Amino acid sequence: MRPAGEAAKEAGEAKEPLWRDVVGDVLRRERLAQERTLKDVADAARISMPYLSELERGRKEASSEVLAAAARALGLGLPDLLSLAQTRLAGLPRVRPARASYRSEVRLAA
Repeated sequence: MRPAGEAAKEAGEAKEPLWRDVVGDVLRRERLAQERTLKDVADAARISMPYLSELERGRKEASSEVLAAAARALGLGLPDLLSLAQTRLAGLPRVRPARASYRSEVRLAA
């Protein structure tokens, strides 16, 4: 069974990015920028290499403790990792929501 996002990609639909995909991408980019291996970073973070690989590919949702450990292994703090992910997320194309947002509903009700 394929994740829902893959089916949408094949159909050409714009899909909101998942946080785990964005964070995983940031982890991978930072690791590669440092020219480090999965094994090296996983060992430093005290997590398994397959688990780190799954995090980088957006296949797993990591706890804040695991994200902090991965960030530390890369020489980052958790706020640094989250800031990089937020910057990356902000740079992605926006997907128009199918219906009004919660904020607009609250404004209309007031």
